[in-house]
Amino acid sequence: MKTCPFFGVCGGCKYDFTAADYREQKLSELAALPVTNAPVWTDAGTRRRADFAFSGGMFGFYQHRSKNIVPVRHCPLLRNEINELIPSLAKLPWGGMGSCLVTICDNGIDVSINSTVPYFSSEFKSGAEKLPNVIRVTWNERTVFQRAVPVINFDGHIVEYPAGAFLQPTIPSENTLREMVINAANGASHVADLFCGLGNFTFALNADGFDIAGIGIKRDLFSHPLTVGMLAKYDCVVMDPPRAGAFAQCRELINSNVPRIIYVSCNPQTWQRDANILTNGGYKITNLTPVDQFIGSAHWELFSVFEK
Repeated sequence: MKTCPFFGVCGGCKYDFTAADYREQKLSELAALPVTNAPVWTDAGTRRRADFAFSGGMFGFYQHRSKNIVPVRHCPLLRNEINELIPSLAKLPWGGMGSCLVTICDNGIDVSINSTVPYFSSEFKSGAEKLPNVIRVTWNERTVFQRAVPVINFDGHIVEYPAGAFLQPTIPSENTLREMVINAANGASHVADLFCGLGNFTFALNADGFDIAGIGIKRDLFSHPLTVGMLAKYDCVVMDPPRAGAFAQCRELINSNVPRIIYVSCNPQTWQRDANILTNGGYKITNLTPVDQFIGSAHWELFSVFEK
C-alpha cells in the first residue's frame, strides 16, 4: 500500500518505495553495470534536504515531466523538521518562479531560494523571519535574514555551510560512504580528494582537497584537472564529482602512476563513461557497490575502486 498520495503525480519518485518489489525494480537501473557487492539501502524519512519549486504563488514539487506544481505538504522521504516547515513555506508570498532548497544543518535549517524575480519583497522578508527553526534565508544569494551561520559536522570536523552547497542527502548514507572510502584508502600515505566539497572525505583521510568551490584548493577540475606531474606524489586519489563526472581528470589519471582510485558517483551514466577510460587505460575495477540514497528515484550513488 502506498504511503504517499502523490506517487505517480509528483515527479520526485519513479518507484514506490513501499512496494514489495521496490528493490528489484530499483536494481533494474543497474543491470548493465559490473556490480561486485550487494547494494546499501537507506531508510525512508532520513532526507535532510529537499529542492522545492514555486510558480504563480504555488509551492511544492514539480509534476512528473511538467512545470506544474504539485502542492505537497508532507513527504514520507523527508525528515520531520522539513515536513513541519513545508506549510509555513507554502504560505509565503512567493514572487516569480524558481527553486527553494531546504537543508537541515547541525544548528538549524537553511533555506536557499533562486527566483526569476531579482529581489524579495518586504512582505516576504517579514514572513520568512517567522519560519520556525530556520536560521538563514537567502534569495538569489542575497541574505533575507540570518540568525546564525549554518554549520555541518563531518565526523567531528565542523565547517560553515554556504547557501546551496552540496551535501549528501542523508546523514546515514554520508556516514556509510565516508566509512567505505576510509576503508578503501587504508594504507595510503598521501591522498588527493578531488571535487572535495565541504570535506566529507577530506578530513577523515587527512587528504589534500581540490574543488571548484569548497574547503580545498579552488580549482576547476573540469577545465583544469590535476596534471600527471601534480598526481605523481599521490598513492591514492578520491573523486566525488557532480553529475557531469570526471572526464578530463580521468584522462590525466590513466597517464599517471596513481595505483588506487576511489570514485564516488551520483550518475551511473557518466560513471560508466569514466570507468571505460580508466579500464582502457590500465585500471581494474575491484569494487562497485551501489548505495540507494536517492530513495524512490531512478538515481543511484555508486562507490567504486580502481587499481593498477
